[in-house]
Amino acid sequence: MVEWIIEPLQYSFFLKGLIAGVMVASACGILSGFIVWRGMAFIGDALAHAILPGIVLAIILGFHILIGALLAAVISVIAIGTLTNHRGFKEDTAIGVIFAGAFALGIMLINRVAGFKDLTHILFGNILGISGFDLILIISVAIIVIIIVIVFYKELLVTSFDATHALAIGLSPTLIHFGFLILVASTTVIATQTVGVVMVLALLVTPAATASLLVKQLPRIMALSMGISIVAIIVGFYSSYYFDVPSGATIVIVLTAFFVIAFFYSKIKRSFKN
Repeated sequence: MVEWIIEPLQYSFFLKGLIAGVMVASACGILSGFIVWRGMAFIGDALAHAILPGIVLAIILGFHILIGALLAAVISVIAIGTLTNHRGFKEDTAIGVIFAGAFALGIMLINRVAGFKDLTHILFGNILGISGFDLILIISVAIIVIIIVIVFYKELLVTSFDATHALAIGLSPTLIHFGFLILVASTTVIATQTVGVVMVLALLVTPAATASLLVKQLPRIMALSMGISIVAIIVGFYSSYYFDVPSGATIVIVLTAFFVIAFFYSKIKRSFKN
């Protein structure tokens, strides 16, 4: 059993991917609680698709795809925030408009570029193919996201539950919301390297959805979300190595399995109480 765990760690590509996966899981896990509590499940999926034109342009111009994706995500967030602040414009409507427009632009750019690279690794993730630069970027973004959430935890908490009270004590819900969207955008970009554009929503939503079935306090939900995400990453990563299955899909399946188990556990527990 010990050899089964240690053997893959001898390879640098496996070690890089595992470290990157754990960092991504930590960032997604700590944001997942706020995403679920704020009712923003759609935002992760929308941003994951909205970064496509940034990826295509990065390849055309010779930049690293994660840099292009990050710029596209930030631009999308600013556009969504600007539309949301317009009177009578709901956030889900703004997300839908930007998501559809950006994704369509990405598809158009793909069709206009001859000999475009295979996008399978972007759509479904390529955790085993992470480069040294990818690793540095992923670690940097993940650490920044985690530190910001910890430092501004109280501000995020207040604005998540009572924007009126936040205004009364001198906070700016709009500014904090913009900042939170940028954190989600940045985390979405690094998560695409792990599970891809198609399944990034699972890392941003399922951990907190699972944790909220088991615990009720937000700090516990966030901590449990991180733990669930990390376990799913490790299981998916080792499964990809030993059984030659897609790591991204396996990670999402593990997360979904945890949710199903937690759901039935909570129902059984509730029935015993009644």
